[in-house]
Amino acid sequence: MIDLSVCIEMFWRDLPLHERMQRVKALGYKAFEFWGWKNKDLDSIRAAQKETGLALAAMCMEPNWALIERTNEKPALDGFIESAKVAHTLGCTRLICVPGIGPGDDTFEMARRRVVRKVKALAKVAESEGVTLLLEPLNPLVDHKGAWLTKMNEAADLVQETASPNVKILCDLYHQQITEGNLIANFTLYAALVGHVHAAGVPGRHELVGGELDYRALFASISQSGYSGYIGLEFSPVKEGDAGLKEALGLL
Repeated sequence: MIDLSVCIEMFWRDLPLHERMQRVKALGYKAFEFWGWKNKDLDSIRAAQKETGLALAAMCMEPNWALIERTNEKPALDGFIESAKVAHTLGCTRLICVPGIGPGDDTFEMARRRVVRKVKALAKVAESEGVTLLLEPLNPLVDHKGAWLTKMNEAADLVQETASPNVKILCDLYHQQITEGNLIANFTLYAALVGHVHAAGVPGRHELVGGELDYRALFASISQSGYSGYIGLEFSPVKEGDAGLKEALGLL
């Protein structure tokens, strides 16, 4: 059974994070998520978790965007170890990783070999720490020009070569619609490799209702695929009040 999570980076940006979490709870959601943790008041977040009972569905590892860089595994490895320790204190088991921009003058295969080496090193930590590393493809056309990992089949190839149950794909439906479309067929094909999902409307990365995507059909097909994790709402609202978040609950 799928459930929804709210990315608090995108909503009520004039409020402190603990108040955003209270809003998430008041709307009837059970989980939240955010991006990087180093710029957060973690004590305040933990206190708000205790107050609201909200689960932290996912967070980004630090440093993000590190896999494509021409460095050895150590910077990413050290950051992932530290991130896993922090995640444990927040009850979180999913750490998001965006490989980065590039590969510059490297061929795709040269960059891929470097990424695979680093992911295999992170996988060992993920297994020992009991967390899941989520590799997220991004769209290179609108939001992330030059992004290296962009398609579901590329992410699936990395996950399959790593051959670890603790390395999965983060399928962002917004990014994948812009990059390649074919969302239902691709998700169904790779569902067993997916560890988390993000959702936003296309175009504009706004509410789920009113764009070119039929999210009611997408949610139904994702549920039928056997995926049973969270779908994180990662959109920038334009409708009045919390209408978009209320609509999203109705789509389930």
